[in-house]
Amino acid sequence: MDGNDPHIHVQSKVVHGDAATRNVLASTFGLASDLPSLVTTGCGLRVPYAMTSPRPDRVTCLACREHARREHLCFSEEVERLSRMAGSTISPAQGKLAADKHRDLAQRFSDAEG
Repeated sequence: MDGNDPHIHVQSKVVHGDAATRNVLASTFGLASDLPSLVTTGCGLRVPYAMTSPRPDRVTCLACREHARREHLCFSEEVERLSRMAGSTISPAQGKLAADKHRDLAQRFSDAEG
């Protein structure tokens, strides 16, 4: 990273965002850890956390949008598959709802390219 990158990226673990985890811990236990100053992105760069977003309408890096699309599609398939397994804590209907949400996000990352 040379400091001249004007693009907004996604974190490499776009589906498992650190900020969401931090918010759950803070609201549940009153714990709040610091977010990292630099993060690895879907395109492989290390950029300031402030230059990332999980929202399709904000991401301007084409490689990161494609990465996020793939990650959300893979996650949707995994959620649906796991929800159908015996002993799953979520029902197939709940799994389908979650999978549909991630498929919609994947589509929005794809649409953002046009």
